[in-house]
Amino acid sequence: MSTVETIKKQIAENDILLYMKGSPNAPQCGFSQRASQAIMACGQRFAFVDILSNPDIRAELPKYANWPTFPQLWVKGELVGGCDIITEMYENGELKELIDEAAPASE
Repeated sequence: MSTVETIKKQIAENDILLYMKGSPNAPQCGFSQRASQAIMACGQRFAFVDILSNPDIRAELPKYANWPTFPQLWVKGELVGGCDIITEMYENGELKELIDEAAPASE
């Protein structure tokens, strides 16, 4: 499977997906830390991919997404944006609405 196919599969299989440096519990940069904290504060489970341990994805995703930086939040197959957009959406309440709508219904 090519790297782009892997990226497409990850985005398709995860309604809420954050490409970041490190993990939500151990972020490896301030932007990834702020983005993951904002998403975690919304109270829904989300998937993440550590681009530092996936150098092929780190190299290919910016070209695929036409978005040069990390982190990148994808919701329902659409790129939402990076740290500044995520933070702004969190502060004005839009992020929680988006995340809640995208989260799979709890049983």
